Amino acid sequence: MATHATHECVQLVPIFQELAADQLDTIESIVQHHHYQPGETLFNADDPLDTLMIVSGGQAKVYQLAANGREQLLYLLQTGDIDGEAALFENKRRTSYGEALVPTDVCSIRREDFQKLMQKYPSISINVLNVFGKRLTQLERQTTSTATESVEARLANYLTETAASLNVTAFKLPLKKKDLATFLGTTPETISRKLTRFEQAGLITQKAGKVIQINDADQLLLVE
Repeated sequence: MATHATHECVQLVPIFQELAADQLDTIESIVQHHHYQPGETLFNADDPLDTLMIVSGGQAKVYQLAANGREQLLYLLQTGDIDGEAALFENKRRTSYGEALVPTDVCSIRREDFQKLMQKYPSISINVLNVFGKRLTQLERQTTSTATESVEARLANYLTETAASLNVTAFKLPLKKKDLATFLGTTPETISRKLTRFEQAGLITQKAGKVIQINDADQLLLVE
């Protein structure tokens, strides 16, 4: 039975946009819901890659393990992000790990069910191709921004995205500073300096327990 939560989840995904209500109802009928607490595993390396995952709320990290056992952060999943697109078309196994950083809600759709949908609604196939094109563009933009945007801008963007993902204005940093530094292409010391600068400018307030209070999200987004 389709639920309001399922409907919201499906609406988050670009490949389902512009579909009629009855088509959305059909998709909702095959969606499964999962809730993960911080530290819980979404998936492990070598798991079958047979499911499209939709993050309907929260934040998760995707990482690989180096030969020495150290984590290598690949990317973050936040509200509205999808993971496992390749699962919709071919049999593969995962090469990375997924772990919830905060309470995280995920909707999932199995490959077999999704392929049946594409046969029934060709418009979904077109949407999928468009989304893949946008994803490639986003990855290129992310690579470019890492090289051209300032650390301040990348950090400000991370803080505002995290707050929006959690739907709060005050939150504990989900990532350790060393992981956040790796993700933003800088050092933990620089992260600390930039946070202090944001605080001095009145954009944020740093509280006990690594809690960040965002005082002016609009101005944060304008940081260069």
